[in-house]
This record gives sequence, C-alpha cells and structure tokens, in this order.
Amino acid sequence: MNIYIKEQSIKDPLSHCQARPLKIALFSGNYNYVMDGPVRALNKLVSHLEKKDMNVLVFSPTTKNANFKHAGTLISVPSLALPGRSEYRLGLGIRGSVQKKLEQFDADLFHIAVPDYLGYSALKLAKRWRIPAVSSFHTRFETYLKYYNADWAKEYIIKYMRYFYNSCEHVYAPCKSMAQELAGNSMGKDVRIWSRGVNRSVFNPSMRNIKWRKTLGISDNDIVVGFVGRLVLEKGLDVFVETIKYIENRGINHKILIVGEGPERYALQKRLPKAIFTGFLEGNDLAKAYASSDIFFNPSQTETFGNVTLEAMASGLPCLCANATGSRSLVVNGQNGYLIDPNNVPLYAQTLTKMINNPKYRKLMGNNSYEKSKRYDWDSILESMIKNYRQAILSYQKCQINNLNMQNSLHVPSIVNPAE
Repeated sequence: MNIYIKEQSIKDPLSHCQARPLKIALFSGNYNYVMDGPVRALNKLVSHLEKKDMNVLVFSPTTKNANFKHAGTLISVPSLALPGRSEYRLGLGIRGSVQKKLEQFDADLFHIAVPDYLGYSALKLAKRWRIPAVSSFHTRFETYLKYYNADWAKEYIIKYMRYFYNSCEHVYAPCKSMAQELAGNSMGKDVRIWSRGVNRSVFNPSMRNIKWRKTLGISDNDIVVGFVGRLVLEKGLDVFVETIKYIENRGINHKILIVGEGPERYALQKRLPKAIFTGFLEGNDLAKAYASSDIFFNPSQTETFGNVTLEAMASGLPCLCANATGSRSLVVNGQNGYLIDPNNVPLYAQTLTKMINNPKYRKLMGNNSYEKSKRYDWDSILESMIKNYRQAILSYQKCQINNLNMQNSLHVPSIVNPAE
C-alpha cells in the first residue's frame, strides 16, 4: 500500500517546522454573518496569525450581507439555513471549486471549528491528503437538544462527537471545566485549553455612565441586573424570567437590562414587560452597558467558556451564574459571585436578593471580578495556539514517519544468492 506524506514532512528537519510561517486552513460554521462568542475568538485568532506572517484561509458558509468585517481571507462554502435556527447556516461539505482552492492552498494544518458536515468533509480530506487536523470545541450541541424537543438524538450526537474529536490530533477546549468534561467523555485523545481573553482597555469599570442610565429611566438608587447574550432558549432564558418574576413578586428593588438580539426577543419582552431591551451592542456601547449595571446574571447551562461573563468581570461586576461548564472556570463561589444549581429558581432568587441588598459585599465581589479578569490576556493566549499548532504538526509527522518505517520493515525483500 502506498502512503503519501507531504514531502516536507520527511525531507525537512522536524525542527524547521518550529521556525517557518505556517499555512492554516480554518473551517467554521459561522465566521462573519452572526456575531457570537466563537466567531469573536476565531476572528481574533486569524488576525493574530496573520500578524505573525502565517497564511490563513477560512472556509465557512456566508450570507448575502455580512454582519461585520471579518479578519483574513474567507472562502464561501455551499450551505442551507439550519432548521429551527434559520439565522445560522449548515455547511454542505467541500467539493468542486472550493475543494480545488483548498488543495491549491496546500495547508500545513487543518483547524476544524465545527463538527457538522463541513467539518466532517474537512476531516476526510485531511486523512486523504495526510494533513494533520486539530479541532476547537465551541458549542455543546448535545445540551441544546432538550430546548428543541430533540433529546432522542442525544445518544447519536455524543457517539458522533466521540468519533469526530478522537480523529483530531488536538482538541482545544476554552476552559479547564470544559476540557475535563471532554476528557471524561472520551472526546479527544489530546485535549488542551485554548482560553479566551478580554480587552480591558474597552471593558473596565471606568465605562460606567450615570447619564446613560438616566436616559433609560434608571435612577441612581436602582440596582441594575444585567444580561448580555444571544436571545435564544439555550441561554437559560426560562430560568432568567422565572427568577426575575420571583423577586418582582416580593417587591425587591431592581431594574432589568437585557443586551442582545435573537429569535426569542419578542417572547421575552412579553414575559418581562418592565425590562429594558437595548438590542445588539458592541464596542464602547457594550462596555458602557456592562459597567453601568450592578450585577451580571448568566443562568446558561450550555456555555463552553462564557465570554460575556469575562467581559462583565472586567467591567467590575459580581456574577450570578449556573454551576456549569464555562462559568465554573470563571466564577469562584462567594468570591467574585455565586454559582447556583442550574434549575434551582428559588435559590437563584434568594441569592440575587442577597446581592441586591448588600452593596458592600457587591462591591467587594466586583473588585475581585476585575482583578481575576487580568489573567485573561489575548496576546499570550493566542501565542500559545501557534505553539499548539507546531506541536500538532510535529507529532503528526513523527507518527507518519514511524508508520512508514514500520511498513517498510514488514516488506523486506528476500535476498537471493546468485551463486545458487
């Protein structure tokens, strides 16, 4: 059997891979048409790689109108609207002119950021072309199913995810708690942490704006409970609403500030008619909304990291979160906020009431949040990804060379004595 190994894998000294610029092919289900946490991280990564003279080609579904200006070179792949969540697209694989562009690019590494059919197609091509593939874990698809009456598919999804992630050299989880869960579920033979950073020059307590609060009808004495994120069921919106109604019925002084857009906005406005909805915000406007709040409330059980929680921490807010992956790596119970059993609405309400009624402790926890956020620096985090890439390539090359040597040793030709 013939084994094709890229020429540089054998000919070039392995140490050479440590110095030269790399060519990375990145595959994502969304790169520029919906702004969310994974997309922010991937665009940050591509921007950093290009600053380091890396050559990056991104393959993703696109829409007629991009939501924002993306980093790097983007190749559109065929796609269709995702059933039940039409704002997202489902990639239909790699073929035709898209495959030709990918082949001509001659990547050193495939970074697959989505385990859908686009990711599966990329994984198959990586195997066929003998290119190392790594994957980053962004979405807990198996936890979404219960919100869309599809729990029947959970076993199949988990089985497929095991196959997919175990086929990659590395799997990058955004935090320790998510990495532990992946490893515990046998999803990935080498699970590593690719954390997230926060821009503290934008997100910080100095962005608090009393005038802005007043334009929204918020007085100096009002305690603002903030929520930031996509307005979708899997963000824990039912628990959020039930908790707020619980404290409303007990006359606890508060204002609700909801930042974000999504398919559940209309229903959420009907359920929380007193809440203030700002719609989608970004940059300084988003930073102002965080810092002008007093408590950050994130009841999502589906986070893989929690970018919004980190931004709230950098803005000096105490955080009330679900005791689940992502939040568990950011919030230390009783130090910079509280972690609550995910579906325990009475405990959420009691804890939120305690936070509202205790300004001194709220301030102390907010200061702790701000200090803890200083650990999350984008430059050092993204630089570690380049090291991970190089290590993945090196280990793959060594494995291919070992396999080739083993095959050669099994096919030693017999020696014929010409004198016989």
